Amino acid sequence: MFDATLLPFVKRAIDRPARMLAASGIRADQITLFGFGIGLVGVMALWAGLFWTALFCLALNRLADGLDGAVARLTAPTDRGAFLDIALDFMFYGLFPLGFALHDPGTNALPAALLIASFIGTGSSFLAFSIIAEKRGLSSEDYPTKGIYYLGGLTEGTETIALFVAMCLFPAAFPWLAYGFAALCAITTLTRWLAGWRMFI
Repeated sequence: MFDATLLPFVKRAIDRPARMLAASGIRADQITLFGFGIGLVGVMALWAGLFWTALFCLALNRLADGLDGAVARLTAPTDRGAFLDIALDFMFYGLFPLGFALHDPGTNALPAALLIASFIGTGSSFLAFSIIAEKRGLSSEDYPTKGIYYLGGLTEGTETIALFVAMCLFPAAFPWLAYGFAALCAITTLTRWLAGWRMFI
């Protein structure tokens, strides 16, 4: 919901570090892989109950996610890079709630499962729409620099990261945060289904 609004501010904030990384010869794919690796460390930290460590890893993961695209645009964007970026992002989003489930299965397993299922709904509807949009030669005016068509919704990247931050700060509230966000994801999925149903006649 807020991604398109925040995107120009994020781009300005990461422009200088992205230029420094590109000038030093660091490739976008390397940043993507580093970000995913540090994200996995964050998931293991959640498992161990080290919530502040997980929050730090989350911040580094998201920073890398912004920098990889910026570095790619400064050098040579590739389809492989776009694929790697989106594939690892979706995997990280699914693994983060799993860390809470592993930490306290009795309390967190069911809400984590419901949240991950809701992510499948938003993710699959997002990717399915993007595939058909690409086939029809459509482009997103809100996200012109993205490697694929970005269809917005009530729960986008900004909202998801805010959720993960809240979970790290208030781990005891994980079940209620997960249930609430899963409901919002269900609304996003339904609106994307409706958009595809209406547009792809």
